[in-house]
Amino acid sequence: MFGKKKRRSDVIQTLVGEGSRIEGDLRFEGGCHIDGIVHGGVVADRDSEAFLSISEDGRVEGSVKVPRMALNGTVEGDVFCTERVQLGPTARVVGNLHYELIEMAAGAEINGQLIHQAGASASARTEKPGTDATQPMATVMVKNES
Repeated sequence: MFGKKKRRSDVIQTLVGEGSRIEGDLRFEGGCHIDGIVHGGVVADRDSEAFLSISEDGRVEGSVKVPRMALNGTVEGDVFCTERVQLGPTARVVGNLHYELIEMAAGAEINGQLIHQAGASASARTEKPGTDATQPMATVMVKNES
């Protein structure tokens, strides 16, 4: 009754299990979890509430385009998250990371640029005429030495 409303993406509808390998693009709706390897892009089709999680053993060799993502594995390609990205301590991105909101644990590694993408409503309010909201904000690499 007073609980948190469940999103459709709270339920994993697509699973790439450990030992599985996909050659080509993976398109999904709702929740998707990757424990295996995807050689191709991963895209959330027409779903503004889609969520992608990639475990420590999961790997994507291609670009990722999703609203929300929790990464603990590896993505070799550009990442585009229109809402929120969470990088765990074993996360590794080899490519540029486009985000609106980012949460990054110590030990996460980004070998590319962090590029802030303001939301449509926020950019309309804050963007000055003649400026580009997609300019790189920083290049970051965080490694846990322990």
